[in-house]
Amino acid sequence: MTSSLLALTLFVLAGTGSRVPAAASRYETPVDAAYRIGPEDVVQVSVWNNEAMSRTAPIRPDGRISLPLLNDVDAAGLTPMELRERLMQRLAEYMPHPEVSVVVTEVRSFKVSVIGQVPKPDRYQLRSAATVMDVLAMAGGFTEFASRSRVVVIRASGDKTERIPFDYEKVRSGDPSQANFQLRPGDIVLVP
Repeated sequence: MTSSLLALTLFVLAGTGSRVPAAASRYETPVDAAYRIGPEDVVQVSVWNNEAMSRTAPIRPDGRISLPLLNDVDAAGLTPMELRERLMQRLAEYMPHPEVSVVVTEVRSFKVSVIGQVPKPDRYQLRSAATVMDVLAMAGGFTEFASRSRVVVIRASGDKTERIPFDYEKVRSGDPSQANFQLRPGDIVLVP
């Protein structure tokens, strides 16, 4: 009897999981998305058996790193594995079968801004993925006159700017029509 009741309870609970509708999940960044290197990040490039080529380098504002023999190499927008492949291809012109590893040692390019009716409006440097609720908490929540149901995330997408509505009250109450989506570097959270 007890095991049947437990099985029934688990079955019912499994069916009540939070579902995010397609419209809300459109702004989600997949959790398993590979990290893209950005300006101001720091990478450690190691070339096996060649200390002169190995170094720690910051990504310049133009998105490049400078390495001996290779000069400037585009790095921003690539995953560490994509940068590794690019470096191995370029180094193959100078040495046989180069082995390269690329490690992001410091994430400095993930910055978001929170402005408007919050106690601590600022540009926040993040070390890992963060949701709208996470950065609102960093900004100290809302001021007395904030319109919690009319928060907007402003996101640059190529040459366009998206305005993504975010209803804090719906997220707080567990309404599945509003996702607490992850922010992307450069997003601006505007609290009217």
